[in-house]
Amino acid sequence: MTTQADGLTKTAPGTGVKAGQSLGSRLASGVSGGIVRFFLLLVGLFWLVPTIGLLLSSLRTPEDMSASGWWKVFSEPSQLTVDSYQKLLENGDITGSLGNTVLITVPATVLVVVIGALAGYAFAWMEFPGRDWWFLAVVGLLVVPVQVALIPIAELFGKIGIFGTIFGVILFHVGFGLPFAVFLLRNFFAEIPRELLEAARLDGAGELRLFLRVVMPLGGPAIASLGIFQFLWVWNDMLVALVFSDAGSQPITVALQTQVRQFGNNIDVLAPGAFISMVIPLAVFFAFQRQFVSGVMAGAVK
Repeated sequence: MTTQADGLTKTAPGTGVKAGQSLGSRLASGVSGGIVRFFLLLVGLFWLVPTIGLLLSSLRTPEDMSASGWWKVFSEPSQLTVDSYQKLLENGDITGSLGNTVLITVPATVLVVVIGALAGYAFAWMEFPGRDWWFLAVVGLLVVPVQVALIPIAELFGKIGIFGTIFGVILFHVGFGLPFAVFLLRNFFAEIPRELLEAARLDGAGELRLFLRVVMPLGGPAIASLGIFQFLWVWNDMLVALVFSDAGSQPITVALQTQVRQFGNNIDVLAPGAFISMVIPLAVFFAFQRQFVSGVMAGAVK
């Protein structure tokens, strides 16, 4: 029960109802939590429908897929088979391109995180001539669209002999991923208390040790968020890979597009290949979702 004395509103323990609330407000406060959770659950289920449909399609034969939709497996579970994945492992173009995707994505992500962290620390806590102007130049590079640089960089890579190679694709992704990495990590590192860094310096820590022992552990959430962003961007990219890779260095996105163009009815290879290319970044995201949320929320709570 709620009582009111000396102009103060009291709420009985366990009720959560205040005297000044109307009936509509009381009803809304009582059901809003459940409604919001139910709505978010529906959104999550709708978001997963394409993934579930692709998974079930990859476990069906081409004849079953041409005869009915993927939801038919719920009434006829006998349609499920792993023959498509066996054919996928026998397809050298798909398996080779999957390996190329790993060879491109992992170095491009690691290099962006490492170089971005070093540059972010330098811009945040080290004094050198023109530091602010250099940082403004880095921020200005964020507005440069990828499409503008495709032809000039392709010509440059052709002159130095790295066009059509995995190294060329990695170098392009690193170059365009660094501005955002430096901007993000510099702003995060700048929020570290100066007193903490000064105490470490008084204990005899040099810049490298200070960076490795103090700054990197504190910047873990932001670094994890950057790594997830970079990994997803590079893994799902097709435009850059389509321009800068050849038949021997193309990633899975380009290989699947080539399969569609050459073999339009090759669905028994395309479905499992597309599911594998989609489920790996999903697994990475869910594996590091705690660090991702912490990194996104870190700037709001400092």
